[in-house]
Amino acid sequence: MTRFLALFTIFFCLTFEALAQDKGVLSFMYHRINENKPSLVSTNVKLEMFQEHIKLLEESKYGFISAQQFKDYVSGKIKFQNIKILLTIDDSFKSFYENGWPILKQKKIPFILFVNTREVNINHPNYMTWEQIRELKRSGLVTIGGHSFSHEYFVNMSIEEIDEDIKKSQIDYQREIGEISDIFSHPFGETNTEIISLLKKRGYKIMFGQHSGVISLKENINYLPRFSMNENYGKIQRFKRILRSRPFDLKDYQPKITMLKDENPINIKLFFNENVKGINCFDNSGGEWKNTETSFVNNNDIELLFKVPFKKRRGRVNCTLPIKNKLIKWWGYQYSVLK
Repeated sequence: MTRFLALFTIFFCLTFEALAQDKGVLSFMYHRINENKPSLVSTNVKLEMFQEHIKLLEESKYGFISAQQFKDYVSGKIKFQNIKILLTIDDSFKSFYENGWPILKQKKIPFILFVNTREVNINHPNYMTWEQIRELKRSGLVTIGGHSFSHEYFVNMSIEEIDEDIKKSQIDYQREIGEISDIFSHPFGETNTEIISLLKKRGYKIMFGQHSGVISLKENINYLPRFSMNENYGKIQRFKRILRSRPFDLKDYQPKITMLKDENPINIKLFFNENVKGINCFDNSGGEWKNTETSFVNNNDIELLFKVPFKKRRGRVNCTLPIKNKLIKWWGYQYSVLK
């Protein structure tokens, strides 16, 4: 009897731990759908690719979540029994409205549309109109998120200029859709602590970048990762690999900076609540992707050592770890690099 109780206790503890573990959220970012021009490959996916992505997402059985469900997840109000999918669309291009929206509407798939308002205001031919954006919002499937007025490089602007830009966009949101969201997507995925503080002052509570990685409750809520989809990084083999990704049990990372200027590079220390022996990290310091030199403090804690500076604009880091059932853990980060 005692042996049975001991085995039951072990089983219960392991089961409870598995249920309590954060399952994470896979967030995908799209821009243009079927604008098949050589100059747009970095922000476009072909219609056939988008259709195949949606098919694979449906077949995964993970389940799509709305912006409200995501907010409830990051606030701790709800827990998911398995990993979930959050779709996001940046910039409100007309090609998404014409080619992507009919698919998501027909399948009743929720998503966030991040709207930068300047081009919409002037009825730019490549962008959706405000009436089309209102149509999406009325569907009940779509949440309109903040994405600035101008979509300029905020990291190159003064904080006063950025504040004016954000205020303009919020006036537009209030006038055209009757509300201002508390979710924001950093233009180009680039930001810094000063910009984040300003956005929080303007009412934004959840902010997204454009770096790869699985969202977990240990991520920076002001700089959440998303898998960016385009003609190169949306290829089906990579997409299937992303679907096998899970969050690390991350305890902390240091330093929590998002911009490199005078000091470049800066090593990253990662602290995990799990053994990460076998982790593989890569970075694009020096302008080329390479294996990152990794120093193990112990089985749970590592330091990423960068030998050369990251090039201007965006410095990226990705770490993966194969686990059971052909799954992988994936953590990513991005720096805005000024020089």
